[in-house]
Amino acid sequence: MTTAQQHSQMRPIGWRVAIPTIVVLIGITIAAYWETASSIVLIWMRSETFTHGFLVPPIAGWLIWRQRAQLARIRPTPHFWVLLLVAGAAIAWLLGDLAAVNAVTQLSFVAMMVLLVPALLGLAVTRAIIFPLAFLFFAVPIGEFAMPQLMVWTADFTVAALRLTGIPVYREGLQFVIPSGNWSVVEACSGVRYLIASVTVGTLFAYLNYQSTHRRLLFIGVSILVPVLANWLRAYIIVMLGHFSGNKLATGADHLVYGWLFFGVVIMVMFMVGARWSEAEETKTSDEQLSVVGTQREAAPAKYFFVALCFGILVCLPQTRLLTMKKPPVGFAAELKELRPKEPEWQAARPEGLEFKPAFQNPSAQSNSAFSSGGRQVGLYIGFYQDQDANRKLVSTSNALVEGAASSWVVVKSAQNALALSGKNETLRTTELREQSGGSGLAGSRLEVWQIYWISGTLTSSDYAAKVYSAFYRLLGQGDDSAVIVVYTKKDAGSGSQDVLRRFLDDHYPQIDANLSALKRQN
Repeated sequence: MTTAQQHSQMRPIGWRVAIPTIVVLIGITIAAYWETASSIVLIWMRSETFTHGFLVPPIAGWLIWRQRAQLARIRPTPHFWVLLLVAGAAIAWLLGDLAAVNAVTQLSFVAMMVLLVPALLGLAVTRAIIFPLAFLFFAVPIGEFAMPQLMVWTADFTVAALRLTGIPVYREGLQFVIPSGNWSVVEACSGVRYLIASVTVGTLFAYLNYQSTHRRLLFIGVSILVPVLANWLRAYIIVMLGHFSGNKLATGADHLVYGWLFFGVVIMVMFMVGARWSEAEETKTSDEQLSVVGTQREAAPAKYFFVALCFGILVCLPQTRLLTMKKPPVGFAAELKELRPKEPEWQAARPEGLEFKPAFQNPSAQSNSAFSSGGRQVGLYIGFYQDQDANRKLVSTSNALVEGAASSWVVVKSAQNALALSGKNETLRTTELREQSGGSGLAGSRLEVWQIYWISGTLTSSDYAAKVYSAFYRLLGQGDDSAVIVVYTKKDAGSGSQDVLRRFLDDHYPQIDANLSALKRQN
């Protein structure tokens, strides 16, 4: 009898039931969460930051295939208790969908796919392929939340390095001026693309080249630290190239080209150094490879089918809940009522000198108006969101006061400010904006901007709290009606701008709240 025949006879019969069952369940999960799965793929297609996602599933499949000899020695055994974790992932997906948080729904979707392995095949199988299963989470397009902090760190390092070099620097927020010209740290300078690419490839490199856990973790840590430091150094070098070349080098398209070339060299060196401490994979004798792991008896086919049935029910329950919550469209478009100024203190005005509009995308309704009192003007922007989904939602990375480098306004600084509204103390975001040269003709003018979210009548300045409130009210059947309220005025040297904004909200917030509440509808 040949070795292959012996191997076939010793393979646990449970695999013959488990493999087709797990394939069917994967198909059911993808079908039940088709919108989530397709949203992941669409982000892979349109964002260069996450294009690597196309490679993650094939790589994970190849890594599992490498373990086929070890897997063949393991008796798959279903575990009912893992279904509790599946239920938790399903609930997390539902909450993420109610709050329109793509990261939560996508992570929960992948988690359900991964938990299918311990639920149906058991912990021994899971331990054998734990890394390929964990590697699947790199397919989730997440990580851009770190962009604002990375931009601040890049600006901090670049300015500090320039000053150490002896170049005088004047800085405001993410913009700084040196004798040869003006510079700004924008999204592309954050280095988040370098970081995500480095961590993904570095984690795979560590798994394939090291056997000890501490070496793997150490190299993963290096793959996180190196791209961050390299991006700081890249930004400094680009500014220096522009400075010494009279802004002829590293200021146009070659700005990004130089960045990627520098990053490529740094990462190549990192892998070359890491390869010096690679560890050879342990080899096993043929007898060890053919021995069957585990002493438990084969699970009955009925046990697989029962776990599979429970898994299918759990992953489909959130969809059933959403169907019961949704109602046919009511057939009208949301329309905000015009705010009536509190006379005689306030009058409606033309927005002279207040040509500013926050960059909130695709609202259900919006208004941008101006009011005057005692020679001071106040602008009011309201963006109202209803029936939120992946394309229309209040809290999103695409929604901000200014629309990146394309805006004629730049953020100088941000803070928090406590204010009493309708008898309650609320915290607002306060932001100082400066108009860039070549803007609306008022170069150098500044705005004092206050912002707060309105979530079905509840006020908050936190993105996370806004998402939680939105999901909570939807679960209660009160809908996801939400809005952003932004008031702004010209900033002065004293506290006059803050005083006029505070007085405007004191006089008009009850009417703003009533106008927004009139648009609410039960879901």
